[in-house]
Amino acid sequence: MMPALLYVLFAPQVNLPNDLNYYRQLLNDIERSNIHAQALFLLKKKGRFNDTPAFFQQGINEKCQRILFQNILIKNQTDQILSAFEQNGLSVIPLKGTFFSDKLFGHFGARPTSDIDLLIKEHDMERAAEIVQHIGYTQKEKQIAFHFHTSFSKELSGSAFPLTVELHWDILKRNTANLEIAEFWQEAYPINDSLYVKQLSDFHLFYMICLHGWRHNMDSLKYFIDIIQLLLNVNIDYNRLIEDAKRHKTKKRIIRTLSIVYEQLPILQTVKEFSDQIPTMYNDRNSPIKKYVDFLDYSFLSFDSPKHSIIEFCHILSSKK
Repeated sequence: MMPALLYVLFAPQVNLPNDLNYYRQLLNDIERSNIHAQALFLLKKKGRFNDTPAFFQQGINEKCQRILFQNILIKNQTDQILSAFEQNGLSVIPLKGTFFSDKLFGHFGARPTSDIDLLIKEHDMERAAEIVQHIGYTQKEKQIAFHFHTSFSKELSGSAFPLTVELHWDILKRNTANLEIAEFWQEAYPINDSLYVKQLSDFHLFYMICLHGWRHNMDSLKYFIDIIQLLLNVNIDYNRLIEDAKRHKTKKRIIRTLSIVYEQLPILQTVKEFSDQIPTMYNDRNSPIKKYVDFLDYSFLSFDSPKHSIIEFCHILSSKK
């Protein structure tokens, strides 16, 4: 059903059916991936939302109200934290979250978010931790040697769950890639009139979102929507992307991720041709055997270096202990 939902959201020339069961299944798919807000925004933008059944509209609208309330809380906390970084002269880049929602859809409530992800420079880690702790966040976990972020949490009035702030000094495990995070910082630019609060360039934002989708093995529609929406709204140089990924030893991850997206929505080739597309087993995940093969491909065969595959295998083994 996923390709059908992607066509509904991104191919306005496809006629909407009258079958109520079709919309019940669509609503189930939307619920499974928690993409009510994205679906509402995209359907309204294309003038198709009012053409759907009343129960479908009601199901999406009710959930979107809760998403909007949650995003308001998170946006307020994000603004407070970023203001503290600015006042302390510490460079920071918000990753995803309400800033990403606003850039991607034009509204901070158009994409649900559950935490605050911030990219900082590794040598600023101690000062960054002090800033979020001063605002009331406490360290949620011990820093893991090979990982690339650490978490802090805080109870919020009106929220059923603590809010987590993740401080990232990278976007991938360094011993499983040769990613140069300094390149991301070099092209980042200030948000509004800030001196220290910055945002990623469109190119590096797309690069990061692709790697983020790969890291979750594209197991939710939200990763597809993020990538597709960026493709439709920003100009990505695929030649540069593949060359950079080759240098960073992330080429297989990027190609695998984009191949899955293009496989599910082939009309993307008419929007932005992707000549490096390869066959994937994503469509066969309902088969237990092929699902296992897909997991092996994702876990070990989507690394550019045998050394990185072995290291990732050791990480998986250690996480099971």
